[in-house]
Amino acid sequence: MSADMQKLIGANEEDDEEEIEMDVKEEDNEDHENGQKHIAAQMMLGADGVMPSTSHQFQIQQQLQEQVSTPGGGAWRSRPLEEKERTKLRERHRRAITARILAGLRKHGNYNLRVRADINDVIAALAREAGWVVLSDGTTFPSRSQGSRPAGDSSAGLTSSSSQMLSQQVPPTSLQGVSSGYCASVEYNACHMKGVFMPTPAPYDLSSSGHSQSSGMVGNGGEQTESLPLIAGSMEVINEQIIGLPPKLPERDFAGTPYVPVYVMLPLGVVNMKCELVDPDGLLKQLRVLKSINVDGVMIDCWWGIVEADAPQEYNWNGYRRLFKMVHELKLKLQVVMSFHECGGNVGDDVCIPLPHWVAEIGRSNPDIFFTDREGRRNTECLSWGIDKERVLRGRTAVEVYFDFMRSFRVEFNEFFEDGIISMVEVGLGPCGELRYPSCPVKHGWRYPGIGEFQCYDQYMLKSLMKAAEMRGHSFWARGPDNAGSYSSHPHETGFFCDEGDYDGYYGRFFLNWYSQLLINHGDLVLSLAKLAFEGSCIAAKLPGIHWWYKTSSHAAELTAGFYNPCNRDGYIAIAAMLHKHGAALNFARAELQFLEQREDLQEALANPQGLVWQVLNAAWETCITVVSENAFVCHDRVGYNKILENVKPVNDPDGRHFSSFTYLRLTPLLMERQNFMEFERFVKRMHGEAVLYLQV
Repeated sequence: MSADMQKLIGANEEDDEEEIEMDVKEEDNEDHENGQKHIAAQMMLGADGVMPSTSHQFQIQQQLQEQVSTPGGGAWRSRPLEEKERTKLRERHRRAITARILAGLRKHGNYNLRVRADINDVIAALAREAGWVVLSDGTTFPSRSQGSRPAGDSSAGLTSSSSQMLSQQVPPTSLQGVSSGYCASVEYNACHMKGVFMPTPAPYDLSSSGHSQSSGMVGNGGEQTESLPLIAGSMEVINEQIIGLPPKLPERDFAGTPYVPVYVMLPLGVVNMKCELVDPDGLLKQLRVLKSINVDGVMIDCWWGIVEADAPQEYNWNGYRRLFKMVHELKLKLQVVMSFHECGGNVGDDVCIPLPHWVAEIGRSNPDIFFTDREGRRNTECLSWGIDKERVLRGRTAVEVYFDFMRSFRVEFNEFFEDGIISMVEVGLGPCGELRYPSCPVKHGWRYPGIGEFQCYDQYMLKSLMKAAEMRGHSFWARGPDNAGSYSSHPHETGFFCDEGDYDGYYGRFFLNWYSQLLINHGDLVLSLAKLAFEGSCIAAKLPGIHWWYKTSSHAAELTAGFYNPCNRDGYIAIAAMLHKHGAALNFARAELQFLEQREDLQEALANPQGLVWQVLNAAWETCITVVSENAFVCHDRVGYNKILENVKPVNDPDGRHFSSFTYLRLTPLLMERQNFMEFERFVKRMHGEAVLYLQV
C-alpha cells in the first residue's frame, strides 16, 4: 500500500506545488484588494464621515493610484518571503498526508474519490454511504429513511442552510404531487412557506413512529397557524425529491404496455435455523399490505443448510409449509429458490446460514470438496463442481444430493404445484445462487474493481484439467496460469490479462475453454435433474452482471468468473443455448445496470454495463428463452424505478420484447415507510401497464 501511496503522491506533487502557489497568490491578491478598499474608504470619506465633492473625489483617486502603485506603499506591503515559504511547506505537508489518506480509502475502502479530493469530499462520501442527504453547499442531515430527527432538530423540518437552498433554488411556483393520491401544492418565498397540505394517512402506513398528521393548512402569507413539526415529513420528501433532482422531468407513460408480474423477495431470515417461521403475525400483516397494491407474489429462498442440516436425506420443511399456506390463503404466487449455497458472506446478507453440518464435517477431512484458489485458500460458500460426479458425500455425488433435495421439495409441496401457487423454481448453481465461479470473495481480499482469481485448484478440478491437457496432447498445460495476478489486480498489471497477453495464446485459449466449459457442464447437469424433478413447472437460472473491465480486450473479471467472453468471442451464446435446451428461464440479476454509465468508478474500471446488458439479452432473445429479472441495488425513489421500467419494457425493441416478470429486492421495514411504499405502489401499477397520474419526476 505504501508503494501505491508514493506513486500517487509523486504523480500529484507538481500539481500540488502549482495549486499551493496559486493559493498564496490568491491570498496576496486578497490582501492587496483589502488594502485598496481600506485606502479608498479612508480617502473617500472626510473626518466627519461626509462624502467629498466630485472634483475632490477625482484628486483622491489620483492619490490612491499613486500610493498603491508605489513600491512599498504605506497601505499595502508584500508578505515576507519567509512566511510564503513556510506557507508552502505547511501546504505540502498537509497535501501529502491527505493524499495518503485518500489513497488508502480508494484502495481499501472502495471509495469513489476524485484525484484532487479534500477532507470535505471524504466527509460527504461517508455521509452518503450512511444514507444521509448531502446538499450542494455541504449541508448534511439524515434522510427520511434514517428515521425521525430529534425533537429539537425537527421543529423547522430543515436545517437553516437547506432552507436557504430551497429559497434560492426553487422558484415561487406550484409543485405537482409526486405520486397518485399524494398531491402537494407548495409555494416558496424568502421568508414563509405557504399552503402546505398534509394528506390523511394511507391505510397501509405501517410506521409505528410516523410523523404527525394534520388536514389543516399553514397560514397563507401570514404567520403559520400550525406548528412546523406537522410539515417536517413533507419537507424531507421535498428536499430529497425536488432539490436533489431536476424538477418536472417528463416520464414515459407505460399505460397500455404489457402486464409484467411483480414479486417481492422475502427477508433472508424469514425462516430460522430450526426451520421455524420467524414473526408470523408481522409477516402476515406485511403480506396483506403487498396484496392490497396487487403485488403478484413473493420469492423465498429454501436453504439447503436449514432443511437438510443435521443428516443426509433428513428433510425438515415445517417453517416453509406454514409460510406457503399463508401465501396461499392470500391468493399470492410463489417463486422458490433452491439455495445450495451459504448465506452471510456477501453484500446484503444480514443472516448467517452455512452449508449443512454433515457437509461441513466432510469438508474438514476432505477440504477439496470446496473451490480452491492458487494459494490453497478454500471457499466454503458452495461445493466445487469438481465433485459433481464424485461420490464423496456419504456415498452420493453432489448432483445426486441436489436432485434428492429438489425431489423432496416437489413431493412435500405437490398441492402448491398443482394449484399453480408455485409459479417458478429458480435453481441455485453457484455462489449467491448464480451460475459463476466464486472468483471475487471479499473474505479473501477481493476489492472492486479487482479482476478476481481462478478457482480451479482443488484436486478434483486439477484432475479434470490434467485429463483435458492429455487429450490435447500437451500434458504440461495441466496447470493454472502463473501470471494472472491476484484478487484485486487490474488487467494491465498482469501478463495474462493485459492487451495481447497470454489469455489469447495457445495455452490461454485451451485453459479458458476448459474452465468455462466446466461452468456450462455444471449448469447443464443440474438443470437436467431439476427439469426432471419439477416436470411441467417453470425453472430458471440466475446469471450475474460482471460489467467491470468490459471495455478491455480480455474482459478479465468475466474470465475468472467462468464466462469466456473476450472481445473476439461471445461467451453468453453457449450459456443461453444450454438454458434453452432445458426450457429454463434466464434471471439476469441486474435490471438497472445499463443506466450506470456516468458513475466515475465505472469509468475508471473501464466498465460497460449497457454493453453487457445488450449482449446478454441479445443472446437470450436469439435463443428464444424467457427472461426475468431483479434489481441489484436497493431502490425506493422514482428515478430508480423509472430506470428499471425502461429496462424491463424497452421502448426501442423492434419486436416489442420485454421481461416476463420482475422481482423486487427486498421486503424491509424501509420499503413499508409511507412515502417509499406509495412510490412502490405507483411502480407496480406501471409494471402492470396501468395509467398513473402526474407523469413528472
